[in-house]
Amino acid sequence: MTPAGRHYGLDWLRIAAFAMLIPYHVALAFSPWHWIVSSGHVYPALVAPMAALTPWRLGLLFAVSGYASAMLFTRADGAAAFAADRSRRLLVPLLFGMVAIVPLEMWVRVRETGYARDYLHFWLFDAWTSGTHWGVEFPSWEHLWFLVYLWTYTMVVAGVTASRRALTVLDRAAAWLAIGRRLLWAPMATIVAMRLALLFVVPERQGLFRDWAGHSQFLTLFLLGFLIARHPPLWRALHRCWPPAALLALLGGGVAIGVEVAYPGSAVPPHALMVASRAGRSVMAWGMVVTLFHLADAHANHDHRWRRTLGQAVFPAYIVHHPAIVLATWCTLPLAMAPGLQAAVILTATIAACGATVALARLVPAFGILVGVAARPARRGGTAPAIC
Repeated sequence: MTPAGRHYGLDWLRIAAFAMLIPYHVALAFSPWHWIVSSGHVYPALVAPMAALTPWRLGLLFAVSGYASAMLFTRADGAAAFAADRSRRLLVPLLFGMVAIVPLEMWVRVRETGYARDYLHFWLFDAWTSGTHWGVEFPSWEHLWFLVYLWTYTMVVAGVTASRRALTVLDRAAAWLAIGRRLLWAPMATIVAMRLALLFVVPERQGLFRDWAGHSQFLTLFLLGFLIARHPPLWRALHRCWPPAALLALLGGGVAIGVEVAYPGSAVPPHALMVASRAGRSVMAWGMVVTLFHLADAHANHDHRWRRTLGQAVFPAYIVHHPAIVLATWCTLPLAMAPGLQAAVILTATIAACGATVALARLVPAFGILVGVAARPARRGGTAPAIC
C-alpha cells in the first residue's frame, strides 16, 4: 500500500482481469454457447476452461472496484463530490460508447436476423428505435452494462456514505467479519443463499432492473471490496482465510464445470444440478476473490513502469474490444477460413482496434475523456482508473 492509499497489487489484478476479456470473448465465437455471432466452428473443449473463468472474473472486477471506490471516497470532498466525480468518469464514456461504438455491434446483430440496409442508414435512422426489431431489443448498451452496474453500485455507496449512521453500521460489520474466518464463510453463505433464493423465482436475465441474480452477487462483492479498503484488519483476516478459500473455490468450480460440460450450450440441466451449479459458482466467486486479493497483496503489491500505462489502456480497450470482436468475426465468415487462422485474425484485429483507440486517447485529450482516459494532475502512485 502506498502512502496515498493505492494498492498496486489490485491494479495488477484489474489489468489482468480485463486482459482476459479479449480471448474469452473471442472463444465465445467458437464455443457451443449461444453468442452474438458464431464463427461457424464449434469446439466443446472450450467449455471447461471458459466455465472455470465465468464464475469469478466479473465478481473480481466488482470487488476491486469497490475497493477503489472506498479509496476515492477518502480523497473526495464529501459524498456529493464523490458521486459527481464518479458520474462524470463513468457516464460520459457510457454515453459515448452507446452513440459511437455499440451501434456497430447492433448492426451486425440485426444483419444476422435479416436487416438489409448499410451501417450509415442503420446509424442515422434505425439504431435509435425502441422495442424489439429484427429480433433484437433496442435500445441496448450491450457489453457496457458493466459501467451501468458499476455506476449504480457507486451511487448506492455514495448514499450510504452520506449517512454517518450507515457508515457506522458498515464499520461494525467489517469489525465482525475480521474475527476468525468469518470473512470466508459469512459472505460465501450470503451470496449462495441469495443466488439460490432467486434461482426459480426470477429469470436470469441481464438488465439493470431485472438482473436480481447478478446484483445479489456483484453488489455484494462490490460492498465487500469497499469494506476491505475501509477496514485494514480485514486484510489480516483475508490472509488467514485464503488457503480454505482456494480449496473451496476449487471444489465449487469443479461442480460448476462438471455441470457445464455435461450440459453444454443451450442444454438445460435438471433442477438439482442447476442448484448445485449456481451454488458452486457463488462459492468459487468469493473463494477466488479472497485468494487473488491475498496473492495480490502478498506478491504483487509493487509498482512497475508499465503499470500506469496499462492501467490507462484498460478503459478504452474495454469499450471497443467487444464490438471489434463481433465485427471481425462477422467479416471473416464469408472467407471460410480454417478455425485457427480465423481465431488469429479476429484476435489480431481486436488488439489492433484496442491499440489504435488507446493511442488516439493519449494523443487527443478530448477523445481520451470520451473513452475514460481523463487527464488529471499526477499524484503519488498514479491516478485512479475511471473504470474502478
